[in-house]
Amino acid sequence: MTTHRPRGVHGQTVEVLASRILSSELAEGETLDLPALRAELDVSLTALREALKVLTAKGMIDARQKRGTFVQPRSSWNMLDTDVMRWQTATTAAADLFDELTEVRAVVEPAAARMAAGRANPIEVETLAAALERMAAAGADTEEMVAADLEFHRALLSATHNNFLVQIERVIAIGLAARDRLVHGADPADDPVPSHRAVYEAIRDGDPAAAEAAMRALVDKSSADLNRVKRPIT
Repeated sequence: MTTHRPRGVHGQTVEVLASRILSSELAEGETLDLPALRAELDVSLTALREALKVLTAKGMIDARQKRGTFVQPRSSWNMLDTDVMRWQTATTAAADLFDELTEVRAVVEPAAARMAAGRANPIEVETLAAALERMAAAGADTEEMVAADLEFHRALLSATHNNFLVQIERVIAIGLAARDRLVHGADPADDPVPSHRAVYEAIRDGDPAAAEAAMRALVDKSSADLNRVKRPIT
């Protein structure tokens, strides 16, 4: 499984504090004891301040006069931030995150497939085909299957020629990768190729209605697969 390795004291401090916030070890509204944190983590004041700036930018903490630095409620977090998304996939709240991701995909991806069927150029269709071939060749290799799946969905959203959808893919990809590892790790025999092939063929044939229907069926299958293996992470 691919893991994220933070660089340097600053990056490690950000990861530690984020982990404590997500686990509620540092609860919503709690004021941080900065001198105690600095001593415990054995970091310089500069490193701690820089880490706090990062978490402030992500909406996870804030600072006020007479109150100090405190943990923000989850509703204030920047949920589209790639680090915030990554951190959440590693917690016990991941099941809820995956459910929300499925809802977002159900809204975005069928419409994106419809657009791609009307806009994809030959090179983009070839890219989708290559991702599908890679998926078929992955077999029981979970990491290769994850990479191929992300390549397929990235190519599909790129084929919409809509820059906002391309940006959305970067967020979806993090949760999708974690979801894929969970599902394919639990059931390596599951074959995602047929559902993806139906989407590819509709886009290749320039059939927007069929592409939308195929993608909706793919997302429905994804949801069913997730529900089948969800119990171990709840």
